[in-house]
Amino acid sequence: MMPGILKSAIAIFRRDIKKFLSNPFIIMMTLLMPIMYLVVFGNAMGGTLTHIPVGVVQEVPPYNDTPLFTSAAYQLNHISQGSNNDAEKLLDVTVYTDEVQAKQDLANGKISAVVVFPASVSNDNAVRLYVDSSDSVTPSLVEEAVTSVLQGLGANNPITVDKIYGDIKYIQFFGVGVIMMAIFSATSFGGGLALIRDRENGIHEGYLVTPIKRSSIVVGIIASGTVRAFVAGFTIFWIDLLVTGIILQSFQDFLLVLLVIFIACVGVTSLVVSFASRFSAQQEYQSVIVFLNLILFMTSGAFYPVTGMPGWLRWITTINPEYYGVNALRSIILRNQGLNVIGIDLIALLIFSTAMIILGVVTYRRTLE
Repeated sequence: MMPGILKSAIAIFRRDIKKFLSNPFIIMMTLLMPIMYLVVFGNAMGGTLTHIPVGVVQEVPPYNDTPLFTSAAYQLNHISQGSNNDAEKLLDVTVYTDEVQAKQDLANGKISAVVVFPASVSNDNAVRLYVDSSDSVTPSLVEEAVTSVLQGLGANNPITVDKIYGDIKYIQFFGVGVIMMAIFSATSFGGGLALIRDRENGIHEGYLVTPIKRSSIVVGIIASGTVRAFVAGFTIFWIDLLVTGIILQSFQDFLLVLLVIFIACVGVTSLVVSFASRFSAQQEYQSVIVFLNLILFMTSGAFYPVTGMPGWLRWITTINPEYYGVNALRSIILRNQGLNVIGIDLIALLIFSTAMIILGVVTYRRTLE
């Protein structure tokens, strides 16, 4: 009996190995995925933050710049991350003449911190530091830079730190990104995988003999996928609020969150459907979608500030819909910012969604034809 079982097992083993070896695409993705995890995850997490936008301003009156202000502003703008000559700047300093304007730019997300120097050089006068505390990494780096510069100049002024959004914990910072993860997971394992299964079962091909247009099929699939993704994103949003203890400031913020989630769902679902339309086998689709999820999520800023990523990864964020979704949701949920700040994110998501819907229709037609 045992030899018979062993013989059958060997036959199954040979069959599966032949299937694997007959598909070079799966072999390539099997080898590529661990390498990409190493390269992308290793560079996206824990990198060195550079070019943090910071504003410096002096109290008034008097209206003449003090030696402390002039010297400190120069030194802050020339701090580099590392000891070699090729090291990138830590801070990008903008000099303001109006403290109110500097704080307004901080509130609108144009800069990450404001350093207010006293009008007198007396060591009794504090240097005031206002920081965007919506991430747990940037504020400490800016504070360390200001402290180092003051010590280097021999100034013993105390530093008062104002975290304008309070003490944001990492789970609150990361929790916003999980909403986008839920959206991608729901649409990739729902709409995209369902499309592949229907194709394998010959369901969509049967539509071709009916009056239903292929564009209608794609739009319908995107619509159903968007609903599933929205339900998942909305559910995780509420769970995120309960787990992290975040409280939205107004009903308007709640409506903005729903708007961002909906637009993000349309964009991500359209992207997934456009990819799914190119594959006829679930195994190939799943290997690509896992790879795509890695790239998009790791470069979305969900784990770590984008300013800590190398230049080539920052470039990916400019075409990453999840980055705009995470940034918009974080602006609303953690910073209580409105349309004047997240408008550019919404526009980017709308452009991406439109492009992906068109791409989904075009690629689906080409596949069937």
